[in-house]
Amino acid sequence: MYSIAKEFTFSASHQLLQLAKDHPCARLHGHNYVVEIELSCNGLNSHGFVRDYRELNAFKAYLDEEIDHRHLNDIFGSDQVTAEYLAQRFYDWCRGRWPEVTAVRVSETPKTWAEYRP
Repeated sequence: MYSIAKEFTFSASHQLLQLAKDHPCARLHGHNYVVEIELSCNGLNSHGFVRDYRELNAFKAYLDEEIDHRHLNDIFGSDQVTAEYLAQRFYDWCRGRWPEVTAVRVSETPKTWAEYRP
């Protein structure tokens, strides 16, 4: 099994409105997010790749045009835009384009990660 991964970044705000009002994450706040896309396959393509990293630039364009410097609750129409939620949403977006996608990880801080891997 071959695996590759590529990391992307964006900045955005959100609120976790399902939490108690005194919880700090219920307040409007933001993060410098890091997203890692993992792709895997049993055999390499004719160029010797799992997938050409350049093809993943479509995800960077999506982040830049639709997500970066926006309020995530508005973008996704949800009050529960957690790192776990984003990992699944980004996985679905990527998997619809690249069948080799096996997992997406999202980090809100340098010490925390959420991963979606079906």
